[in-house]
Amino acid sequence: MKLVSTEQMRAVDGRAINDLKIPSLELMENAGRGIFDYIDENILPFIENPKIAVVCGRGNNGGDGFVVGRYLLEKGHSVAFYLSGSDDKLSDDCRVNYDKVKAMKIDVVQIISVDALPDLSEYDLIIDAIFGTGFSGAPRGITADFISRINDADTTVVAVDAPSGMDVSTGQAEGEAVLADYTTTLALPKPGLFVSPGREFAGITAVIPIGIPNEVEEYFDIKTNLITGEMASEILLYPPADAHKGDMGKVFIVGGSTGLTGAITLAGLAAARSGAGLTTVGVPASLNPVIETKLTEVMSAPLPEIKKKAALALRARGEIRRWFAGRDAIGIGPGIGRHHETIELVQRLIADLEVPAVIDADGLYAVAQNTECLKDKKVPLVLTPHPGEFERLTGIKPDDNPINNFDLVLRTAKDLNCVIILKGSPTIIGSPGGEVYLNPTGNWGMASGGSGDVLTGIITAFLGQGLTAIEAAITGVYIHGLAGDIAIGDIHPRSLIPCDVIDYLSDAFEMLDEAED
Repeated sequence: MKLVSTEQMRAVDGRAINDLKIPSLELMENAGRGIFDYIDENILPFIENPKIAVVCGRGNNGGDGFVVGRYLLEKGHSVAFYLSGSDDKLSDDCRVNYDKVKAMKIDVVQIISVDALPDLSEYDLIIDAIFGTGFSGAPRGITADFISRINDADTTVVAVDAPSGMDVSTGQAEGEAVLADYTTTLALPKPGLFVSPGREFAGITAVIPIGIPNEVEEYFDIKTNLITGEMASEILLYPPADAHKGDMGKVFIVGGSTGLTGAITLAGLAAARSGAGLTTVGVPASLNPVIETKLTEVMSAPLPEIKKKAALALRARGEIRRWFAGRDAIGIGPGIGRHHETIELVQRLIADLEVPAVIDADGLYAVAQNTECLKDKKVPLVLTPHPGEFERLTGIKPDDNPINNFDLVLRTAKDLNCVIILKGSPTIIGSPGGEVYLNPTGNWGMASGGSGDVLTGIITAFLGQGLTAIEAAITGVYIHGLAGDIAIGDIHPRSLIPCDVIDYLSDAFEMLDEAED
C-alpha cells in the first residue's frame, strides 16, 4: 500500500477531483460512510447505548465529521455535535454537510470561548474531526483548549484522517494534539502515523477507501510503501499438499564464536520455525557439541577454526563452499565474531555465493571493512543493519526520525545493489529497484540482543522457499514484528526475549492466513 506525505495526498486528491472530475462532496460522503462502517463494526459492538460526541473543525475534516455523525444518527445513536469556532467561515463542502445535520433538526453547538467548552467525560465515544491531513504547526486559541478537553475526557477517541494537532508527514506535534485510540485515515496511509510520537497519538490506524481509483496512485509513481498483512500474505508461497522437505528450502547459516553461540542458535531455530525444510548451521568445530545440545531440529556442521580462538578460520572457506552446494539460501553473520581471519573469510565467501543470502551482525562488520567485496557478488543479497551498523557500513548516521531516512536507505540500496533493511522502530527497507517500505509491526519489547538473529533466520528461510530478496525482506520484517506484537498479549514487553518471538511465529502465520482469507 502506498505511503504518502501531505503534499502527495493533496496531489492525489487534486487529480481525482480536477482531472477525473470526481466531485469532492462524493469523496467526503464516501469518507464519512467508510469511517462510520469501521466504527460500527469495530467499536460500537463493545459499547452499550453509547453517548457520542462529534467535534468538528471548520474545514473539510469537519465536513467528514458531520457525515460520520449523520450516519450515526441514522443508525439511532445518541449524537451531540460541537463546532470549534463559529459557523461563519466553514469550507464549502463542510457547509453542505453542516446544513444536512441542521436539516435533521439537530443542534450544532458552536464553541467560541473557553467558558463554553463542554465536559466531554460524559461521552462514551468522541469523534475528533477538527484538523486533518493538511494540518501543520501548533493549534491556537479555542482549538488548542478543545483538544486538551478531548484528552482530559478519558474516553474512547476516534480521529478522522489524523489526530488533530499532529503533522502526519512527520509524526511530530508542535503543540496540543489529540491522543486517539483509533485513527481512520483516508484513502492512503501517511508516514507520521507509524513513527513515534505520531503512532502514540494515532493509536490503532485503519485506512478508509474513499473511491479514488488506483490509476491516480499509479500516475504519481509513488515510491514509498506501507507493508500490510495483506501484502505479506500475498507474497508468501504455500506449498502443495504433497510437499516434502526438499521442496521447502534447504538453508545454511554460518556463524558462531566464543560467547556467541546463542546468536547462531536463534537464527537456526527461527529458520526452522519459518518453514525451512532443512536447516544447517555451520560453526567453529570446538563449539559444535554446544550447538548440538542447543538444537534438535536443526543440523550442525563443525568447521575449521582458528586455534584456541573458537572462531572460523580462513581455511574453512573450502568446506563452507561445499556446504553451500545444493542449498537454496544462505545466512552469514550471527555470532560470527570479528577475528581478522573471520573477517577475510566473510568477504571472500560473498564471491562464492551461488544462491541468495542474508548478511547480518558481525557479517556486516566484515563487509564494512571493505564494501568493495560486494561488487564480486553474483546473487541478490539482503543486508540487515541496525543504525550503528548502517553508519559503519556507509559512514552516515541515520536520522532519529525514521521518515527522514527514506532517501538514505534507498540511496544505499542502489549504491550497494543490495536490499537494505535498516532495523529500528519502525524498520525501513530499501530495494535497488527504487522502492522503499515502512514496516508497522513490532514493539519496544523486541529491543534486545538476539532479535536481529531471529530476523536473519526468518528471511533466510523465505529466500530458501523461493521468495525474491525484496519479498523475503518485506515478509520477514512484517512477520518478525507481528510475532512480537502477538507475544506481548501474553508476555509483558519488558520480559520479552527473542525465543518468545520464535515461539509466536506460528500465531503470526495463522494471522496472515486469516488476512488472505
